[in-house]
This record gives sequence, C-alpha cells and structure tokens, in this order.
Amino acid sequence: MHEDTKGSKFLKWFLIGISILFIFVMLVLPLITVITESLKKGIETYWEAVSDEYTVKAVLLTVEATLFAVVINTVFGVFAAWTITKFRFRGKKVLTTLIDVPVTVSPIIAGLIFVLTYGRQSIIYPFLQDMGIQVVFAVPGIILATVFVTFPFISRELIPVLEAQGTDEEEAAALMGANGFTIFRKITFPHIKWALLYGIVLCAARAMGEFGAVSVLSGHLRGKTNTLPLHVEILFNEFKYVPAFAVASILVMMAIVILIIRSVVEYKGKKDA
Repeated sequence: MHEDTKGSKFLKWFLIGISILFIFVMLVLPLITVITESLKKGIETYWEAVSDEYTVKAVLLTVEATLFAVVINTVFGVFAAWTITKFRFRGKKVLTTLIDVPVTVSPIIAGLIFVLTYGRQSIIYPFLQDMGIQVVFAVPGIILATVFVTFPFISRELIPVLEAQGTDEEEAAALMGANGFTIFRKITFPHIKWALLYGIVLCAARAMGEFGAVSVLSGHLRGKTNTLPLHVEILFNEFKYVPAFAVASILVMMAIVILIIRSVVEYKGKKDA
C-alpha cells in the first residue's frame, strides 16, 4: 500500500512537471520573447512602432471586424442554438453539421471560396458593382472572413446547456400564456448567460487573431485592409523585427485581457451553478 502511494505521488509530480515544462516551452517562453524583443531598442522605439499610423489603423480594423463578428455570431448563435434544442424539424442534423463547417475548413480555403464567390469571376460581381459594394480586397471581405471563422463558437457553447435544460419550463410558461420573448428573457436566458458570455469571449479571441482567411481576402493594402496579424507579417517580411514584435505585443496584451475575462466568466459560471 505504501509503495502504491509513493508510486502515485511520483506519477502525479512527474505529470505536473511535464505539463509545466510543456506550457513554459510552448506558451510562456514565446510570450516572454515577444515582450523582450519588442523592448529591445528601448521604450521610445516601442512607442513609435505601436503609435504608427498604420498600426493604429490595423488596431481599429481588428476591433471593427471583431465587434461585427461577435454581434452577428451572437445573434445567429442564440437563434441557432434555441432552434436546434427547442424545436423538432426536418434537417436539424444538416443544420447542426453546417454550423461546424468553419471548424473543419482551412481558413485559407475559406478565403479562396469567398474570393471565388464575390470576386471578379463571380456571376454576382456585376450586381455588387452596380450597388457599389466591394467585398474582395475591402473591409466587407475582412468582416465576412472573420464572421465565417468564428461562426460556431457561440452556438456550440449554448447547445449543450440548452439541451441539458430541456423544454419543461418553457412549455409550462407557454401554457400559462407567456409569449416567446418573455419565455426567453425570464426562463431561457438566465440558464445560458454564462455560456453565452464564455462563447462571446472565445469568439472575440478567435476573431482578433484570425490570419488565413483575412490574408486571402485583404489584398494586404496597408492602412486599409490590414488587421494586426497582417501588419505584423508585413513588418516582419520587411525585416523590421523590433516594430513587428512591438505590434505583436498588442495582440499579446489583448489575449491576456481576453484570458482574464474568460477566467472571470468561468468562475462566475461555476459559482452560480
């Protein structure tokens, strides 16, 4: 018995050590490198890089695309999750499968698909031109790509919660004369609020760091269609390593803020459970 206990303790600390080492090598060390390299030439060079006109525009575009993705996917995610879990209809499995498509498709392929759908060779391109709408190599394309890659995050957080909740409470409220909005606000939403917030946090984090699909659709027009990840790539390719790391540190700080918000949401959700 004593030997089993010693063996269990050794295994526990061995696994903990391996986990800490892996996290340090794969996560902590790269983050430290980004911060140290960004400050390599002093705070003045760092500030010059992060306050540059093109950097500011890249930050604003990243925030804009993230906000659009969060709002659109929140509305769709709630509607889709509620529809899938609360109603019976033909094609439910097809809808559930389609929601997962952005996870299985490479972002680069997604970008190419949108280029083929809305680019010059598309049959709908003349109609878009007549309406003065440009998707490819423009901000709408950036937003479209960001929405696509973050499509499943919110609905996938809500579906398991709503399935676990069942439909008994909603059916009872409906029998008592409550309308759909009242049922959602008074009964459904309190059950899903923390899962919804968690999904929003994940959606925002994914949107801010998106590179592949946005890279294909952006055209890399500096100051116009470059998000932060694309701006970092351009600086790096121009051998401006310190400015590239300085701009990358903005993404690191955004990620840390998102991580803190996520931890708070997780804690609150478990506390209310």
